[in-house]
Amino acid sequence: MTPPSPFDLTGRLAVVTGARRGIGLGIAEALAAAGADIVAVSAQQEASGSEVEKRVTALGRTCTALSADFADRAAVAELADALAGLGRPVDILVNNAGTIARAPAAEHPDADWDRVITVDLTSQFTLTREVGRRMLERGRGKIVFTASLLSFQGGINVPGYAAAKSGIAGLTRALANEWAGRGVNVNAIVPGYVETDNTQALRADPGRFAAILDRIPAGRWARPEDFGGIAVFLASAASDYVHGALVPVDGGWLGR
Repeated sequence: MTPPSPFDLTGRLAVVTGARRGIGLGIAEALAAAGADIVAVSAQQEASGSEVEKRVTALGRTCTALSADFADRAAVAELADALAGLGRPVDILVNNAGTIARAPAAEHPDADWDRVITVDLTSQFTLTREVGRRMLERGRGKIVFTASLLSFQGGINVPGYAAAKSGIAGLTRALANEWAGRGVNVNAIVPGYVETDNTQALRADPGRFAAILDRIPAGRWARPEDFGGIAVFLASAASDYVHGALVPVDGGWLGR
């Protein structure tokens, strides 16, 4: 008899924030292909007929849509309550929701700083605390954050984003230290430069685009589907002994 694949997610429920487009959409589709049912969460998530719903249901899995503004702490608390009331436990939480604001540090508005820190760091902790508590009660669960190259580097003109993503790296390790011995894996994916809405301004700048591309050993920017495989690994039994890891998916950028 063939043993089950360690990457099989059949019967699992995966919550993916920021699932409406970009990396989150790619991850949701990959988890569904591995067998997971999906709860797709975004600030503007359509109740029905969304692209993520179409892709997930085409793979034979269910897709539940929830809307939550991660800049609103009360909305995040309501999201946590909604997840607790689904009637089945959350097995996998992918914290991918995020935003970015570009302005030189000397001109960076407080409002932009506050919004980025709230969306990219504070709300990530709040949701993970609530979902993670229930995982701890059951003695199992998988939590995956979306970090960034700027978890290791400072970037240019994105001080709030760099600070938040550096915080995500520390939060990943801190939670892993507390929860690894209690059956809950906490790890992070570290995307390189990706063809998404967040990088439109960079890709529209010929000089910056060329400079970035020249440094990527793989010779291209990432696409959202490049993150599906690592997400399945970190969400599955294949990663049961992986805790507190920040896994670069960057085309070799950090190796330069």
